[in-house]
Amino acid sequence: MTFSSKPVALVTGSGAGIGRAIAIQLANDGYHVIINSRSANPEIRDKGAYEVLDRIVESGGSADVVRADVSSPDDRGRLVGEIEAECGRIDFLVNNAGVAPKVRADILDADEESFDHVVGINLKGPYFLTQLVSKRMIEWKKEGLVAKPRIAFVTSISVFTASVNRGDYCISKAGLAMAAALFADRLGEHDIPVIELRPGVIATDMTAGVKEKYDKLIAEGIFPQRRWGQPEDIAHAVSAVGRGDFDYSTGTAIDISGGFNLHRL
Repeated sequence: MTFSSKPVALVTGSGAGIGRAIAIQLANDGYHVIINSRSANPEIRDKGAYEVLDRIVESGGSADVVRADVSSPDDRGRLVGEIEAECGRIDFLVNNAGVAPKVRADILDADEESFDHVVGINLKGPYFLTQLVSKRMIEWKKEGLVAKPRIAFVTSISVFTASVNRGDYCISKAGLAMAAALFADRLGEHDIPVIELRPGVIATDMTAGVKEKYDKLIAEGIFPQRRWGQPEDIAHAVSAVGRGDFDYSTGTAIDISGGFNLHRL
């Protein structure tokens, strides 16, 4: 990796989908972006983390790739250690990494292996990564290395929407929403804003398998704004957090779901 004097943003799970859009947006905003993926492979350049890296660099931005699985304690420690060694600090942590169940199974039939896999990446990983980074942010701020550290959690409308064929995913995202609230509360005294972002149905590889289902629901008006969400919709919101637009709104949850959060008759 190459040291950068720019503010540093770590975007977990940024090899594809929402994370990819966030990484590109933050690079355009002037951040040196750490692209994190558990499957990053420098020999693959047409997709994945290194495609994102090449896209950012070709556009005049600054980025590096660090392969790490946020569900692994060793990988989390190495991830933060490598960034600190090369960049000196992390100004903006974006907890985006997330997976869907490998198989959608009725809650009466779902197995523990799927639960552990989904919760490990979606909840346990970001919870303890944020714990690790938060403690360092407090020190970096005291040392004058970071003027305004910020943290964002990308959760989901599954925080408040039950899907009985992917209960592990819903539980992981509901837990992540509470994690965001807890860290917002704990870090308030250190003036480190923590913002939660709740995407709706976003057009990514994760939702490709249910495209026909949601095409129909969207056409029937399940969302007031009758279109699919795009990764860039989330990236724009993260950009606002990174700019400091919500610095006095710690603990806020922002729905990015085409109005799905509205109560309608």
